[in-house]
Amino acid sequence: MVFLSREQIINELEQSFQLYIEKFGIESIGIFEEEGQGDRYYLGYTAKKDGKTYHIHIPYTKNKNGDLSPINNEWTVESDEPEGEDLRGYDNLESVFREM
Repeated sequence: MVFLSREQIINELEQSFQLYIEKFGIESIGIFEEEGQGDRYYLGYTAKKDGKTYHIHIPYTKNKNGDLSPINNEWTVESDEPEGEDLRGYDNLESVFREM
């Protein structure tokens, strides 16, 4: 299991902002992060398209130093809509952004 610092992962995610904005018509994009229970941590994007906001993330495990390692490469999409369901099972970001 390879662990990277939170900052390294965020820097990698930020490098793709402009590409996703141009390729998929994203209105705005930023970093999503949320502390989970125990050693869980969620990191990914908050993206806005067509007036709707989506949180797109993968789960990480956090070690005692605070470094992170992905648990799997399955992206989850959460909508800000109260009745919206979380969508799981995306194996790449391009498929997420195409469906938004």
